[in-house]
Amino acid sequence: MRRAGLAVYIHLAWATWDRLPLLRGDVERHIYRAIGAKCEELGAEMVALGGVEDHIHLLVGLPTTLSIADLVKHVKGASSHALNEQASSKDAFFKWQGAYGACSVSPEDLGKVTEYIKHQRAHHAAGTLDPALEQSSADKKDREAGS
Repeated sequence: MRRAGLAVYIHLAWATWDRLPLLRGDVERHIYRAIGAKCEELGAEMVALGGVEDHIHLLVGLPTTLSIADLVKHVKGASSHALNEQASSKDAFFKWQGAYGACSVSPEDLGKVTEYIKHQRAHHAAGTLDPALEQSSADKKDREAGS
């Protein structure tokens, strides 16, 4: 029996609740580990993960058994749950914004997008952001509110 070839890569971006700068140090490491573990559990190939204090970017190879919405729901849910479970104080509560951005990435552009995601901090510090890769639903909403 022939196996169909499938290469669907999705670049996702989403922000912390109210764009709070929470993704630092142990919080960032814990969130990233939880995202990686959930991607693996769901059969999604995590190609790249990176971000700054208030948002992240995730590049994944999507399996045929999973929709983008289900992937995001499970990854965001598992990562915030994992962090809240280990929080030392009941006053500490982590939450993602509900919105997210998603766009497909051609296999030919995987290297470019991977490098961009891995170097998020440098791009933000230097102001060398790629508007097409930074745009997410949450960012769009923020821009509309400010104009």
